[in-house]
Amino acid sequence: MPRSRKGEPTWELVDHFPVQGHWTEEAYLAINSNRLIELVAGVLEFPPMPTWSHQMIVDFLHQHLKSFVQERHLGLVAFAPLRVRVGVERYREPDVIFCSTTRIKDLTSPAEGADLVIEVVSGSPADRDRDYIDKRKDYAAAGIPEYWIVDPDESRITVLNLSHPSTDYEVEREYHPGSIATSRLLPGFLIDTTACFAAGQLTTNADDSRE
Repeated sequence: MPRSRKGEPTWELVDHFPVQGHWTEEAYLAINSNRLIELVAGVLEFPPMPTWSHQMIVDFLHQHLKSFVQERHLGLVAFAPLRVRVGVERYREPDVIFCSTTRIKDLTSPAEGADLVIEVVSGSPADRDRDYIDKRKDYAAAGIPEYWIVDPDESRITVLNLSHPSTDYEVEREYHPGSIATSRLLPGFLIDTTACFAAGQLTTNADDSRE
């Protein structure tokens, strides 16, 4: 093994970590990092660092869902980074997660699935495929009843529901600005689509603009 020099990777530590394709759940869960890292069949995936716009939309959705759930004592709502087990050697970190009171057994361990997850789509083709294709399959296989895909580039919220466990999702409805997105799982939970996407934009204070 080459000896590492300043400015190079620390080659001496390479053998202390599994190669891609050989990461176990135990090794993955031992990673102590604040960045988003997901495990898929022994491979670590690294979703992109979020932008201000992405996080402001996540914050908008998290606040609305948390308020709805807390008022009704339905369970817990959280946001990434937070691991959710979606299968054998499969962990995802949804942008927003709702777990019912009956699902959470241990606050120190990753949840086994979830009841509703929301992903805010990032811009690159690979990241879009992850949310629209890969995570759709994983969340459906995990039996997560409802999945929202919030797409700022397309100004669209897609609400997907499972009719039967472990099958593919069905599109409940697609919502665009001017409409109100609703949940089948949580009747009464509403998201103003216009306000949701506006949350990811800079606003100009009227008083500042006159200076």
